[in-house]
Amino acid sequence: MSNPPWRTWMPLFITLLIQALVTMALLTLPVMAPVVAKAMNVSPTLLGVYIGISYVGAILASLASGASVIRMGPIRVSQWGLVLCALGLALCAMPWIPAMVLGAFLVGLGYGPMTPASSHLLARSTPAHRLSLVFSVKQTGVPLGGMMAGAMVPPLLLWVDWQTSLLIVSAACLLCALAAQPQRDALDDDRKPDQPLRWGNILQPIRLVFSHRALATMAVCSFMFSVVQMSLMTYLVTYLHDELMLTLVGAGLAMTLTQFGGVMGRVMWGYVADRWIKPLRMLSLLALTMSGTAMACAFFEVGTSAWWFYGVLVVFGATAIGWNGVYLAEVARQAPPGMASVATGGTLAVTFLGVVFGSPLVGWISNATGTYRSGFIALSLLAFTCFSLLTWLSRGKKASLALKATS
Repeated sequence: MSNPPWRTWMPLFITLLIQALVTMALLTLPVMAPVVAKAMNVSPTLLGVYIGISYVGAILASLASGASVIRMGPIRVSQWGLVLCALGLALCAMPWIPAMVLGAFLVGLGYGPMTPASSHLLARSTPAHRLSLVFSVKQTGVPLGGMMAGAMVPPLLLWVDWQTSLLIVSAACLLCALAAQPQRDALDDDRKPDQPLRWGNILQPIRLVFSHRALATMAVCSFMFSVVQMSLMTYLVTYLHDELMLTLVGAGLAMTLTQFGGVMGRVMWGYVADRWIKPLRMLSLLALTMSGTAMACAFFEVGTSAWWFYGVLVVFGATAIGWNGVYLAEVARQAPPGMASVATGGTLAVTFLGVVFGSPLVGWISNATGTYRSGFIALSLLAFTCFSLLTWLSRGKKASLALKATS
């Protein structure tokens, strides 16, 4: 007997809402960075330190999330994540650097387990033929959270000071944690309270991922994908403003269109992967397109046709920001039964390392060569490497299936 529709769509709605809110929590301070930097008399470049500290917390939380989700259930882990984000934002509201450092770490700890928790829940509540689409829709919570931060935080700053604004977002996280409670018994019904939580468990996701050829290859590719994604989001506006002479408004519009492409891509690629193109093949095609559009960006010139310019950026966003849902659905498929959260935690730890180290490296390349064009060429080469690895993996799986069929 098939599950009633609400068993699929209610978990998706809850995980999408939580993902959007924790992403908004992560990005609230960056959105108000100029105001906070001026108020505290520090350089806005410390924003990079905030992001780095946050993602260190996210890496640790991702590694620890597998056993935690099995023991407490995905909804309870998500609730704790929201509480940690709320506490972190409250600490960031204190105009004292050590408190803000701890706050950034707590926000990262709250952000890190959300995807492993949602993967565990969605992998068991979603029919196999809808898996890529459902995971992709859920992953739109990341750009949607960014859009929420960009749309809601600046108006808040016109109404109240930056500390109060942080506390308002903190309160929203707590309210969301409370709102999820009525669904806890139904959606955490497979939890195992006797699952041990040990420090040794923190390495279990990494061991699982790198003992499995497909998961290990995909994790390495996710590192490179995340470098491309975060570098695009970090450096695009500066590149367009400084080297192509766009106004800040024009460069901001270009970034908005890129994010829009990412939202559309996350849904569209999931739909396509469920119906016409196998997920690994879909990911390899996204990598190839990502490589081509990154190279095209490197060769933009002042006066480039607007249709070509904006078209390339929308497609770049659709691939570089839109890959996550298909990827996470395939990780859940490849994971051993009941281990989706553990596998997701292990692969995400590698993904987040790309965020921590990749963007600064691309920035160093651009600074050393005196142009962001070099950085975009480096991104193109990384994406092409992913295409090669994923094509090799896909062909290897086909050969394995053919061998089994003839044996």
